[in-house]
Amino acid sequence: MLRPEPPAAVAAENVETLQYIVDALFGSLGTLAASQGTMNNFTFGNDDFQYYETICEGAEAGSGFSGANSVHTHMTNSRVTDPEILGTRFPILLEEFYIRKRSGGDGKFKGGNGVVRKIRFLKDMNAAILSSHRKFSPFGLNFVIETPGGGGYGKKEDIKTVK
Repeated sequence: MLRPEPPAAVAAENVETLQYIVDALFGSLGTLAASQGTMNNFTFGNDDFQYYETICEGAEAGSGFSGANSVHTHMTNSRVTDPEILGTRFPILLEEFYIRKRSGGDGKFKGGNGVVRKIRFLKDMNAAILSSHRKFSPFGLNFVIETPGGGGYGKKEDIKTVK
């Protein structure tokens, strides 16, 4: 399907590029809006501790259903380390981890909401994140979306007010 040749960028093909491919396939069929399109690869560490995780996001909506909140989509399908385990194995404090309300795409069927994850380092650490869709939003189908939640699907119905 893809045959990138030098000097084409191929970094993060498993964790980022494949998310775009899955979104393109579903989008071309008109069955699903785009997912968040990234695995939110987060790493931190120092000489004594190293950690890597993918952070969940909102799932895309489709014809007849809204997207799930705060899950991994497409090939990620993984679980995040429990906060209690994270705090006992690493010199960190998970200060906040919650659903980011109204972050999913709008529409008749809404995209799922993403999350907020706030970590405090209790020792000096280096941290990095590899992610996409920060500059260009995931596409929706038939409406306007907001990121970083997954895109919605379908036209939003008019709301009539009764006086």
